[in-house]
Amino acid sequence: MIVEDDLALQRQLQWSLDEFDSVTADNREAALVQLARHRPSVVTMDLGLPPDADGSTEGFRLLEQMLQTDPYLKIIVLTGQSQHDHALKAVGMGAYDFLAKPFEPEMLDLVVRRALRLQELQSENRRLQALRPPEALGGLITRDEQMLRLVRMVERVAPSDATVLLLGESGTGKEVLTKGLHEASGRSGRFVAINCAAIPENLLESELFGYERGAFTGAVKSTPGKIETADGGTLMLDEIGDLPMPLQAKLLRFLQERQVERVGARSPISVDVRVVGATHQNLKSLIEQGRFREDLYYRLAEVELLIPPLRERLGDAVLLSHTFLRRFAADLHRANLSLSSDAVRAIESHPWPGNVRELLNVVKRAAIMAEGNSLTALDLGLRTTQPNREDSLQAAQAKSVDSLPPETVPEPVDNGDSVNLRAAREAAERRAVVTALARTNSNLQRAADLLGVSRPTLYDLMAKLGLR
Repeated sequence: MIVEDDLALQRQLQWSLDEFDSVTADNREAALVQLARHRPSVVTMDLGLPPDADGSTEGFRLLEQMLQTDPYLKIIVLTGQSQHDHALKAVGMGAYDFLAKPFEPEMLDLVVRRALRLQELQSENRRLQALRPPEALGGLITRDEQMLRLVRMVERVAPSDATVLLLGESGTGKEVLTKGLHEASGRSGRFVAINCAAIPENLLESELFGYERGAFTGAVKSTPGKIETADGGTLMLDEIGDLPMPLQAKLLRFLQERQVERVGARSPISVDVRVVGATHQNLKSLIEQGRFREDLYYRLAEVELLIPPLRERLGDAVLLSHTFLRRFAADLHRANLSLSSDAVRAIESHPWPGNVRELLNVVKRAAIMAEGNSLTALDLGLRTTQPNREDSLQAAQAKSVDSLPPETVPEPVDNGDSVNLRAAREAAERRAVVTALARTNSNLQRAADLLGVSRPTLYDLMAKLGLR
């Protein structure tokens, strides 16, 4: 963007920089409008702008406002020979560089090129930082907005001692999230998981609470239970909805007193453990049926987190498929394995009732059994869908809502008396970008080509949408 109130000099600057796309403004208000509309990477500006054309107050005010809007904006200040102090002040405020008038066009071209290159490098660095998942949740692979919001909630609750209840269908990743919660908590103890539905009722109490020697036939030595084993760490009670009623009462007592009493013991043992419950069942419905204690539910659900099923996570099915396939290809020494376009479409359209667990098994089986290197929908055992203009996604998912196919355009957001067009447009952009990234296996150049935008524009879109 060229900010200059002298129209002759404005045209001269445009001519000098004709190989770059540029917009112009001749006052502060117009410059702020152009900044919001076009989001330029580099700005050249004169400090003398109306109504203070002979001074610098309006220029410094604009400089401050532009940097508040975009701290990474590269601003090159053009000053007179006698305005060295103004130039130094501008750089001190955050301007990228300054040039004294009159200047050589070649020098201006060089400074602009350097500014653009630095902006691209910083944008790439921010993108890489954003794409890197939190270390504690490195096992979770997602770009879906709901899941990213869930990750941030896990990060916030991790340092506390709050008991957490994870709800979600089987195979959605409850254990992955619980492990991430444990690692982010900083607890020094172990992560211990037990499936309450997989252990017979008569053995579950001793598994959870431990037993003393001689407590029952076969108890030849005192043995700590899972709760004691997790002392100082995290205990995951998976499928807690299947916990028998007598054990629900004993677990409630432990959560209240933080003491366990082994089977056959006479004295309690204090334990410091973070408890995470998980289930695919509707606990409130179980409470109404008399199969789950209401007081235990409220003790477990100090923080309740709902994990969305895979079919509701935008782009995650294809993203995970590519990830799983790379993993299995390395294990099988078949480095050239990839997904064909019909396989990608089949993965996108499949409802995945078994969620991530089902997806992993489907991809693993196909990686083992497929004869060719390009896995098809038939190899995956999925129904082939009709082509949906994937080869022309560039046209179907371009920059505006108007050019998106009907299935990618979200419902307008109703804010009471008005429809929020910006929110609708942003939702459409998110869907288009995430879909393109998933289909191209996160190849940013191919995704940009598919969307019909430049690679820097895709970086900016990802940063604006908060995509990781």
